[in-house]
Amino acid sequence: MGAVYDQLSITERRKIERWRHAKVPVDEMARVLKRCRSTIFRELKRNHFSDESMPGCDGYYGAAAHLMQAERRSRERKLIKHPELRKRVIERIKNGWTPEQISNRMIHECAPLRVCQETIYRYIYSKEGQREDLWWYLPTHRIARRPRRTRRRREPKFHRDVSILFRPDDVAHRRQFGHWEADLMLFKQKLGQTNVTSLVERVSRFTVILKNPNKRTKPVMGKIMSAIKDLPLVARRSITFDRGTEFVSWPHLQAEIGTQTWFCDPSSPWQKGTVENTNRRLRRWLPRKRDIRQCTDHDMKVICDRLNNTPRKCLGWKTPAEVFREKILEEVR
Repeated sequence: MGAVYDQLSITERRKIERWRHAKVPVDEMARVLKRCRSTIFRELKRNHFSDESMPGCDGYYGAAAHLMQAERRSRERKLIKHPELRKRVIERIKNGWTPEQISNRMIHECAPLRVCQETIYRYIYSKEGQREDLWWYLPTHRIARRPRRTRRRREPKFHRDVSILFRPDDVAHRRQFGHWEADLMLFKQKLGQTNVTSLVERVSRFTVILKNPNKRTKPVMGKIMSAIKDLPLVARRSITFDRGTEFVSWPHLQAEIGTQTWFCDPSSPWQKGTVENTNRRLRRWLPRKRDIRQCTDHDMKVICDRLNNTPRKCLGWKTPAEVFREKILEEVR
């Protein structure tokens, strides 16, 4: 973390006001005040006073600048001033919600007292937030905001008739409920062959995760069938897989429970981007280095429930569980 930035005092701001009227260069102001020149430029830009009802009063005024800064500071410290709001925000951060999800969920809930995502980020990286290590609960577990990365997969051969090229447009464009994507989440080899199947419904983003002792196709596909067979047929119309050997028993899926199967092109995981994106979210709780053998089915359910009860921007800040229930009710009427 960098050095703590000291705000300009009212005395310094009044000096800047006098020097500004006297046309003293910014470099000279910075030298006398022992401040960085960028600090002075930023101060003059952010705290420039303008009032249309008072012609001729545009400019920089030390007292007005101090009040403007105090007002901004007050807005930014809303989470300090309101303990109940702070408690609710911290609880959601620790449940894996991002600041964007928290702030927009408050809007969706019409909360009387709410904060924007930038205020939440500032709190996370403030002294108060650092004391609780809130940054650790963000998706990337980083102290600073950073971009993400991608991953790749492999291939055997599959029948041409089940190619994703023949998948209907209603599925591709999410116009029809009940179509899933599936993938296998792998972990470090020294921890054995135990893995996790992730299933995601394309419209609602509702997720199911299943632990497997190995990558053999019959047990993997058997668990998938057991997990979805009790759903109405309209809620399990099809599943899109990649071309991993663990999915070669796909004919049993269609023959036994009537669910259509589709397969991505070789080395094209982006064609099932919904489950790939979900896997990145799941890695918060299931990192590659985790010994998945120690996870129970209850642990899997807890992680699943946490993900399915987190609001999503693409769902208008509803949760996947809410949308999944709504769609089921619509389809079975």
